[in-house]
Amino acid sequence: MGCISSKLEERKTFRPRWKSEEPVTVSSLQKLRDEFWDTAPHYGGERVIWDALKVAVSAPDAESAKVILEAAEVIIAEPDLSVCYDQKGRKYDLPIFTLSDPINVLPDD
Repeated sequence: MGCISSKLEERKTFRPRWKSEEPVTVSSLQKLRDEFWDTAPHYGGERVIWDALKVAVSAPDAESAKVILEAAEVIIAEPDLSVCYDQKGRKYDLPIFTLSDPINVLPDD
């Protein structure tokens, strides 16, 4: 059918549930995400694909993520978006902290 896994289509959300080893605040989690997205293109792949992945993981639902990734011709290897490929076969690994908040996230003071 397209460039996206049918498993993602079947789900309302692609957000994995996980628990951080150490509880983390909202602001420190956001800082970690910002650092990842700022540096990820320097380790390989195309910036346009990294940008599409960043937008897709912040999408409100799986259908929106699917549309974004199909437009960028991203191939989804895992339904939670943790492993993706571009059309040239380059792999894009997304750490879990970019995909969802941990269940033990702490509010900022």
